[in-house]
Amino acid sequence: MHIFRKLVPVTDKTILIVDDEEDFCHLVKLNLEATNHYKVLTAYNGRDGIDMAIQHQPDLILLDIIMPKMSGTEVADVLRNHESTKGIPIIFVTAIFTRSQVGASEYQIGENYFLFKPITFNQLLREIGAKLG
Repeated sequence: MHIFRKLVPVTDKTILIVDDEEDFCHLVKLNLEATNHYKVLTAYNGRDGIDMAIQHQPDLILLDIIMPKMSGTEVADVLRNHESTKGIPIIFVTAIFTRSQVGASEYQIGENYFLFKPITFNQLLREIGAKLG
């Protein structure tokens, strides 16, 4: 008789994706969770993203910049000024500029770190790993 065990993911870190593109969120979530190192939460607007960040205290936030009603920069300002979320690293993932326009696949201005869509999964993993140590 064979006994089958359900494989339980070994999630080390929680990542919150805040992006109004539901397909992008779903694809990134599936790929990150498939590594068995990340639990992934998603929010499709800024207000829900703020609420989820406060409630769940993720280890890292992937944040779109252009969203309806509340921009990613507004969301980041709220999170950075809230006592319980001010230390959570944020990576802006944006299509405002492309890699070719900036000349790189990532860019940092002050404490703001940007990744440019389209992004490869390997690049995303590398950058998440660098931020989370």
